Amino acid sequence: MYKEVFNIDETENETRIDVYLTDVLEKYSRTKIQNYIKSERVFVNEKPCKPSFILHTDDKVIVDFNDEDEIRVAPENIPIDIVWEDCNYCIVNKPSGMLTHPTSKEKTGTLVNALLFNYEKLSDENGLYRQGIIHRLDRNTSGLLVIAKNNDAHKKVAQMIKNREVEKRYRAIVKGVLRDNIIINEPIGRNKQNPAKMCVSKDGKESLTEVSIIEVFDDATYVDINLKTGRTHQIRVHLSNIGHPVYNDTLYGFGKMHIKTEEQVLQAYNLKFIHPYTGQVIDIKIEPDDKINKVLKYLQNR
Repeated sequence: MYKEVFNIDETENETRIDVYLTDVLEKYSRTKIQNYIKSERVFVNEKPCKPSFILHTDDKVIVDFNDEDEIRVAPENIPIDIVWEDCNYCIVNKPSGMLTHPTSKEKTGTLVNALLFNYEKLSDENGLYRQGIIHRLDRNTSGLLVIAKNNDAHKKVAQMIKNREVEKRYRAIVKGVLRDNIIINEPIGRNKQNPAKMCVSKDGKESLTEVSIIEVFDDATYVDINLKTGRTHQIRVHLSNIGHPVYNDTLYGFGKMHIKTEEQVLQAYNLKFIHPYTGQVIDIKIEPDDKINKVLKYLQNR
């Protein structure tokens, strides 16, 4: 086990990190370097980064050359709900409380650990820690994810998501009474005061969320959400920004709870896309989960 440390000077300013490391680490291919980065084995100023990260003068780069066995994601016999599959993809229903993939701090108990117990081969397009993962859900958001079994399948659906050709719908219960269906079109970026949070920011990325009313209560609204873009925490940030945070989302301002649930009341219940190999319309829906039903029952019976 060893680490390499590189200090960026002015001649390397504004260079992509994967390009830079491919140049200085000559025995490694660019694909190998990108997998190191995606597996959170490369740090810039002590923080993990993406292969497209742009380096600047005086940045400090650390590459962790741990043995492959030390970063291997171990298969774990964790029950998972596979709701649809074929030879290229499966769609799983991730429960609340489960990380989508391992991180540098948590390497067990994730969806990827469970998937590797069920499948010998998954795509590694996003690195060893994210095998099979094309898109993700927050730990405390439940619902549907498309999993890729090979890299070609991964690239096809990833491009479809980028082109907004995959419909992703959510159910949520939010604080307060919504009077009308709304479209929220506000850019989202990292919260500079609290990096664990995102926020509406003029310097952020385009973010579009469509919200439709299902049922209205005295002080809450049950909504259907069509997620047009896929920014980190997008639904939670957009709804909080208009004064209607997701039920039990204490990170984004829900406040005191009337009924205890362990996670924010948000579920990815519908995925719809055209299968890139067969042309078949894949339209998968699941029923409301326990946390949705628990809060609905409370609101309906008061």
